[in-house]
Amino acid sequence: MKKGLIVNNIQNREVGGVSSINFAQRVAASQEFVVRFDISRKLVSHRGCVNTLDFNSVGNILASASDDTFVILWDWETGRKLVSCLSGHHNNVFQAKFMPFSNDSSLVTCAADGQVRLIEIAQNGMVGSQFLCKHRGGAHKLAIEPGSPHNFYTCGEDGVVQHIDLRTRTVTKLFTCLSKRNVMCAIHLHAIVLDPRNPNLFAVAGTDAFARLYDIRKFQWDATKNFAQPVDMFCPLHLMGDVDAGITGLAFSEQSELLVSYNDEFIYLFAREMGLGPNPILASNGSDTIESSLNSMVDFSPVVPTIFKGHRNFETIKGVYFFGPKCEYVMSGSDCGRIFIWKKKDGELIRVMEADKHVVNCIEPHPHIPVLASSGIENDIKIWVPKAIERSILPTNIDITARHHLFPFGFGDLRFDNDNGIYIFTDDDDGDDDGDDDGDNNDVDEDDDSDYGAGSSDYDMDEYDSFDSSNEEEHVVSGDTFGDVDNDDEIDEELHEHADNPYLDDDRARYAEYL
Repeated sequence: MKKGLIVNNIQNREVGGVSSINFAQRVAASQEFVVRFDISRKLVSHRGCVNTLDFNSVGNILASASDDTFVILWDWETGRKLVSCLSGHHNNVFQAKFMPFSNDSSLVTCAADGQVRLIEIAQNGMVGSQFLCKHRGGAHKLAIEPGSPHNFYTCGEDGVVQHIDLRTRTVTKLFTCLSKRNVMCAIHLHAIVLDPRNPNLFAVAGTDAFARLYDIRKFQWDATKNFAQPVDMFCPLHLMGDVDAGITGLAFSEQSELLVSYNDEFIYLFAREMGLGPNPILASNGSDTIESSLNSMVDFSPVVPTIFKGHRNFETIKGVYFFGPKCEYVMSGSDCGRIFIWKKKDGELIRVMEADKHVVNCIEPHPHIPVLASSGIENDIKIWVPKAIERSILPTNIDITARHHLFPFGFGDLRFDNDNGIYIFTDDDDGDDDGDDDGDNNDVDEDDDSDYGAGSSDYDMDEYDSFDSSNEEEHVVSGDTFGDVDNDDEIDEELHEHADNPYLDDDRARYAEYL
């Protein structure tokens, strides 16, 4: 929305020409706000990378969790901590999310230790952390059923998808996601999301090229039917034969479009009709087959997926996000420490924001107003509001081509020719034939310290065992406190080394009041 259009909408609102809700949506989606985002506040307390952010439904509280195993609830507008407690996890916390309709007193978490836990905050300020279930390997993401205070899903590096009902503490293993190339290998799952328009549908993705869509209605709760078959699969055709392709992030729009972020590649937006079906045929690694498949994409699908370019997603497992009341924008962090924002409708890059000295992993949009929270390798959280007087200008050093090392078939850069509707391969003419940008001609990037594994894991299906109530651990916090919240440096370092002793800071009474 242009600046003049904002003024016109204000005038129309004053005379009743536009409803308050319509006005708020138009303004919140304005590009004028996006190009004026600036850091308004930094939230500082964590002592490790901040891996997850989540606003509550009202938007007045922000939850964060970190490698330090702490979960913190913030009054983000003032920068005040409301709650700070150890999560009960023994390793990096990957996600913490509010349960809906819980009065902001229940959160679920998952972590590198594979555990999934429930954190409950009592009215008197006491905090409890309860073990729910465990994955073999890290548990990266949770997906909460919209509007449900009880039901959510988990996924992990063991390839297992589980459903949890908090009313009965029932944990149901739904299926193990297996590689299409080797049915004895599980896909390391990094993402799981539910379709907001149809919560019966959910998508998972990990260390192969496919985003898989499942329908919970096809699952028999008595385990008499195999549920491992997806109802649809999504993948750009040029990646179908790429054994090194992997997905780090997924997101559903309010229109049920599926956003897929690939490791060391681009971000793609798929409409529902772009699915390849439940059992797509993998392309071979021959260049003729791959190139012909790319150029025949238009024949297979009425439209090609929208592509979002410019960021770098290699070092960490990054999410991908929509922004705007009707998901008008797409956002991602980057290895370069910047936030990238594109228009959803055409993939145009409109904003690049310096957000971290290292890597930006998380961006959390406010549920109602044009405010963002971001985090990454640095220990703080940035709050972004549209306060800059001048419109930002895009930097000129953004590379929007896929490098040679993304394609093991001997091609150079890959570009999509929008005019002709085909993919075009161009020669890699910068003198670095391997494409790893380190100046030599081997596939090893001396500057690369990535811990991201793109291959499937060898996983013995028979070794999987369920976790019952006999394995549960429960942690309840006493009324003791550990120093004033304004003097975190005086807290004994052992608190960060013993995740079995969650604690609450001195603001617990104020948080009980806040609820």
